[in-house]
Amino acid sequence: MATEQRVTYCRICEPLCGLIATVEDGRLQSLRPDPDHPLSRGRACPKGIAFTEVQNDPDRVLYPLRRRADGEFERVGWDEALDDIAARLTAIRDRHGGGAIGQYFGNPVAFGYATALWSGMFVARLGSRHQYSSGSQDINSRFVASKLLYGAASQIPFPDLPRTDFLFMLGANPFVSHGSALRAPRIKDDLTDITRRGGRVVVVDPRRTETARAFEHIAVRPDSDAWLLLSMLQVIFAEGLEDTAAIARQTTGCSTLRGLVAGFPPEATAARTGVPADVVRSLARDFAAAPTAAAYGRTGACLGRHGTLVSFLLDALSIVTGNLDREGGLLMAHAVIPFEELGERTGRLTYGTERSRIGGLPEVISTFPAALMADEINTPGDGQLRALFVTAGNPVLTVPNGPALEKVLGKLDLLVSLDFYVTETNRHAHYVLPATTFLERDDYPYGFAANCPTVFIQSAEPVVGAYGEARNEWEVFDELARRMGLSLFATGPLERLNPVLAWLDRRGVGRLTPRRLMELLLRLGPYGDRFGLRRGGLNPRRLRENPHGIVVADRVPTGVLGKVVRHRGGRVCLAPDEVVAEVHRLGQRHPDDPAYPLLAIGMREMRSQNTWMHNSPTLMKGDRRHRARIHPADAAAAGVTHGGPVRIESPYGAIETEALCTDEMTPGTVAIPHGWGHNGGWRLANRLAGANVNELTSNDSADLERLAGMSVLNGVPVRLVPVG
Repeated sequence: MATEQRVTYCRICEPLCGLIATVEDGRLQSLRPDPDHPLSRGRACPKGIAFTEVQNDPDRVLYPLRRRADGEFERVGWDEALDDIAARLTAIRDRHGGGAIGQYFGNPVAFGYATALWSGMFVARLGSRHQYSSGSQDINSRFVASKLLYGAASQIPFPDLPRTDFLFMLGANPFVSHGSALRAPRIKDDLTDITRRGGRVVVVDPRRTETARAFEHIAVRPDSDAWLLLSMLQVIFAEGLEDTAAIARQTTGCSTLRGLVAGFPPEATAARTGVPADVVRSLARDFAAAPTAAAYGRTGACLGRHGTLVSFLLDALSIVTGNLDREGGLLMAHAVIPFEELGERTGRLTYGTERSRIGGLPEVISTFPAALMADEINTPGDGQLRALFVTAGNPVLTVPNGPALEKVLGKLDLLVSLDFYVTETNRHAHYVLPATTFLERDDYPYGFAANCPTVFIQSAEPVVGAYGEARNEWEVFDELARRMGLSLFATGPLERLNPVLAWLDRRGVGRLTPRRLMELLLRLGPYGDRFGLRRGGLNPRRLRENPHGIVVADRVPTGVLGKVVRHRGGRVCLAPDEVVAEVHRLGQRHPDDPAYPLLAIGMREMRSQNTWMHNSPTLMKGDRRHRARIHPADAAAAGVTHGGPVRIESPYGAIETEALCTDEMTPGTVAIPHGWGHNGGWRLANRLAGANVNELTSNDSADLERLAGMSVLNGVPVRLVPVG
């Protein structure tokens, strides 16, 4: 038996930690951390190591499946499946137009460059606006804030953890998430190092999270972050603590921002936030006075009724104190492969260019709120959604009011899923097509790989061949386009590259694939070899010769704001009309209802990754089960006991789970893990099913966050009811 050790990296979340795969006779035996990876240096989380069990899972879908009339699935050949899907799509397009066809893609698509690009081109080529993603339950509000501030949705500034003196974190728990929209594989060490060198880490969260326990914790009421940040800015301006030189050099609209925040002194917001005025004043003064400081927030900041405003204000806090685009402050994203820059330059990373058919909400990078899918399927008229691709996603468990979506999936003329498993969503599909894992494909990092204090690049080759008949998702969309007689490059994000592609074709480069595109961008990028014109530059051969990756530069360059901001004059906009209007709307959507006296928030768990890793025996061993975290006083008031069953009701739905009474919760707040509620084709996950927290939330378009169409998953009014 031939045993080999193959170098790769994890593609579950942003750190992209280095891994070593042990492969025997073409089958994965184990994964372990790569001690020679320059960034992760022998570290990987339990999910990355346990991916061996996903790769080898006996419940994994390895052959195309077709749903029979009785609802059961049968194996079918690829050609038969693709011919039928292409024929059905053609018939739907001929009868209703390409606008009746759409797609939803989940979080894993963000960690493989090929799928999003080719599937997006496919749907765009059909002429559809129906694109949805998990981003509307995660990060789209952050993209919109960046579009308003910098004119570039892809420019998400990130904290310079190795050099900052003061890190202000709101709604982030990196000890569990490992850093989101930020690449810091050893983030626990990075945060601890801040305090070791005399700096401060302040965590603002309704729950005393794993991260908050290690540093300074300020408890805040759920969904009150906008008021807190407005008050901090009010103190900074009122006391003359702003950096006037940096503001004059880098921004426009500061006088308007100063006027907006003037009406939010800490004394006026304390009742809303639960943070005493003197604490807010001290926090604002200390942040402004620190030699360097950075404000950072993630899902907790993004998923309230004003998520875009909160993301905007977090950056504004760093900007007005002179901490943007400088060492120790917020750094601008810096890509080795300028994939996002291509999207910005070709005008594809858009915001608000179109409005949704239901609710009139703006598109965000060509996607609409996933919460609208049920109504888009159910509402007759021009543009009604009639065919849907679901790629690496499980929206029945991840969008608000999943039962409403599940009820209408059967109305679709065609539902096709590309996935590893039969899930709660695709068990209603006409076809489930087996996708490759990240260990079965090549990859170049993109997306949040650019959000790293160190300039680093690594490529990966497949460490095993595709199991069964699994295929890369991009190849499926490419093949469907061919069978439908479509050219993917006639429109969409690569339309402007057609002259370049023709030039390459004449020189024998051959048919464009996602890999060829990424290699082209690598070689033409800021560190590329320019096809031999730049000695020592990066090219695919050099990356293959350095499988653990290459540190291109120890530090991300600063002083680049004028080059990356796409507003006129290269200046940050501190007073976009959308933000001004949102501040004036504050408070209009926060009614206090005595019938629902508590507020629910979501939470991540170390051994969960959204909905798709609860079938791993390693990750589910021990005391794993779904439990809601409740303050003992709230539990006692409701007659709920520790470890006992509890019914949690909201104005929109109800779930039953187990109560975990803990003083890590702020009184009045309930934290409920997401990603549970299983009833799919996975045996272990079904036995430990848990409850779907999103059944407590609303999918009504009127209840979504207005600027980005975000699902409101934090600050949901609830009450506790004892069971039994």
